Amino acid sequence: MNDVTDILKSEDVRKQYGLLSPEYRAAFEWRARWLMTAHKHQIVPAGEWWAIWLLQAGRGAGKTRTAAEQIGWWAWNEPKSRWLVAAPTSSDVRGTCFEGDSGLINVIPQPLIRDYNKSLHELTLINGSLIKGIPASEPERFRGAQWNGAWLDELAAWDYIQDAWDQIMLSVRLGKRTRVICTTTPKPKDLLIELNGREGDDVVITRASTHTNLANLSPTFQKQILQYEGTKLGRQEIYAEIIDPEESGIVKREWFQLWPTNKPLPKFEYILQSYDCATSDKTQNDPTASLTLGVFKPLDAPMSVMVIDVWNERLQYPDLRPRVIAEYNNVYGAEEGKSVGGKKVDLILVEDKSAGISLIQDLQRAYLPVQAYNPGRADKIQRLSIVANIIQAKRVWIPESSNRKGYVRDWAEGFVSQICSFPECTHDDMVDAVSSAYYVLTGSAWRGQSKRGRISAGYLDALESQMVECDCGQMVYAAYDKNCPFCGRMLSA
Repeated sequence: MNDVTDILKSEDVRKQYGLLSPEYRAAFEWRARWLMTAHKHQIVPAGEWWAIWLLQAGRGAGKTRTAAEQIGWWAWNEPKSRWLVAAPTSSDVRGTCFEGDSGLINVIPQPLIRDYNKSLHELTLINGSLIKGIPASEPERFRGAQWNGAWLDELAAWDYIQDAWDQIMLSVRLGKRTRVICTTTPKPKDLLIELNGREGDDVVITRASTHTNLANLSPTFQKQILQYEGTKLGRQEIYAEIIDPEESGIVKREWFQLWPTNKPLPKFEYILQSYDCATSDKTQNDPTASLTLGVFKPLDAPMSVMVIDVWNERLQYPDLRPRVIAEYNNVYGAEEGKSVGGKKVDLILVEDKSAGISLIQDLQRAYLPVQAYNPGRADKIQRLSIVANIIQAKRVWIPESSNRKGYVRDWAEGFVSQICSFPECTHDDMVDAVSSAYYVLTGSAWRGQSKRGRISAGYLDALESQMVECDCGQMVYAAYDKNCPFCGRMLSA
C-alpha cells in the first residue's frame, strides 16, 4: 500500500472512516501516511521496556521528521499531556523543531492545532496537550516544570549537555510511562558514550546513515557527501559512528611515561599547582581544574615533570578558596629511597579570568605564593601543541595503576583522556591548566638549572624574596600581612 486511499478501498474500513469526526479523520490520514512512507529506522521501536530512544543517524537521515512525527502523535494520542522539546539554541528550537520543513507545525495536521505561540515556543493541540520548546543552552530553565516525555534534538551539539540532561531527566515524570527521544549525529561526548553503553537496558538505539534517506535529499548534496567518503569526518557525519576522540588528538597517550607503582616517588626540586577556574558566570556549569606537577631530575635523563595530583570539580566560588589553601598545605614526593617526607607547593598558578581574579586576590591576602597567568591571544590548540613537544620527548610522567599494569592511576585517567582527546573533548579545562604550567616550567626549568634548591623560572626570584618561614614550619607569602594563615603567629621580619 502506497497511500491512505489504498486503505480505504476496504468497505469495512470505509464505513468506520465515515463515522469519524473531521479531526479524527485528519489524525487517521496523518498517521497512516507516515507509517506507510517512513523508513525502517524512523519507526518507533516496539516494546515498553525502554525509556529512551536514541536515534543516532547521519546528516539528512530524517531525524527531525521522525521525532516531530512521534512526539506529535504521542501528544495527540494522550489528551492533556505535556511534552518538552529541547535543542541547542532558541533559534534551533523555533527554526528547526517547530517551524522547520520537518518541524511540528508542518507535520501535525492544522485541524489538530489550537494555538502556536512563537515567542513562548508553545504548541497547543485541540485535545489540550501542550508541546513546549526550551533551549538546552539554558539548563536552569528546565527546573520546575514536569513532562510526559521529551524530544532532545542534536544532543551532541549541546554546550551544557550533562547539566541540561540531568535537569530534563528529573522533570520527565508524568504518566504511567515516560518516553524520551534523542536525535543526533553523534560526537564522542561522555553522555552519548554512556547512553550507548546502556543499550538494551533502558535505552534502545536506532542507527542509520545518510544513505538511507538519500532519495529525499537534493542531488547537489548527494554529490557533495561523496568527498567525505572514507574520511573520519564522513564516518561520523554520514555513517553516525562515534569516533574515538583520541584518534585525532594533538597528544598521544603512549607519549606519557608511567612511573612504576612499586617505585618510590622521586625527590622533587620544584612543585607547581595550576588552576583553571570557571570561565563563565554560570559557575555551576563549568568545572574548576587543579593540576599539581613536580619537577625532578631522573638518572641519565633531562629535567622532567610528574603529574602528582589532578582533580576536576564544579565548585561554587566560596568553596574554592578553602580547597586551594588546603591543597597548598599538602606535602608531595619523598626523599630518595624513602616513602615518607616530601615537599610543599612552591607556586600556585591561576589564570586571571572570571573566578580566577577573585581567587588570586584571596590567595594573596592569605599569604600564599600565587602568580596570575594570562594566556594572551594564543588559542588553546597553539598552546597545547607546544606542550605536546615536551610530552612527546618522554619528559612527562604519570604514576602507574597499582592493579592494572600499563595504565595510569584512576585519578589521572580523566586528565590523560582530555589531553589526548583535545580538541574533540567535551571539556578543555585541563588543557588550560597544563598549558599555563608549561608557561612557568619553560626556560631554565627545562634546562635543569636550579637556584637554592629550587627551579628558577625568571620571575620567581622576586616572589621568593617575599617568602618567610614561620615558627610553625610553614613557608608563607608575607606581602600583605604579618600573621601566618596557618597558625596565626606573627611572622618574623
